[in-house]
Amino acid sequence: MLIHGQCHCTNVSFTLDWTPEPSEIPARACTCSFCTKHGGVWTSCPTGTLRVRVTEPSRVSKYAFGTKTADFHVCAKCGVTPVVTCRIDGRLYAVVNVNTFDGVDPSLVRRSAATLDGESEEARIARRKRNWIAQVEYEEAAPHDAP
Repeated sequence: MLIHGQCHCTNVSFTLDWTPEPSEIPARACTCSFCTKHGGVWTSCPTGTLRVRVTEPSRVSKYAFGTKTADFHVCAKCGVTPVVTCRIDGRLYAVVNVNTFDGVDPSLVRRSAATLDGESEEARIARRKRNWIAQVEYEEAAPHDAP
């Protein structure tokens, strides 16, 4: 299943090739203060492939907090956070925000709360390596490519 998503102004967009076809999409509503305030509800397909494209890189802020092991890609133009990345052993891993999906039947998304407070940095990295999307292509448009 190809899932397309983007921030409100389309500056940050992605295509997630969810393989194999999902019968449901698990979505974790993180209870940390950042995700709660920004509506972050995250999903990943460890066997999938993600392509992220940023049209105006100068209008994306990468925000890291807490353990500073993940970057929240916040569009400075519209304020939406469609993707989070984490570099582990030289490889880029990611999760995407289900609230930024386009054209996905909402009944396919199974939301549940996720509290990660108290998780050690080592456990957090191991969980991401196991559960996050491991095939990630992150592309920023060259300044002359931007509209």
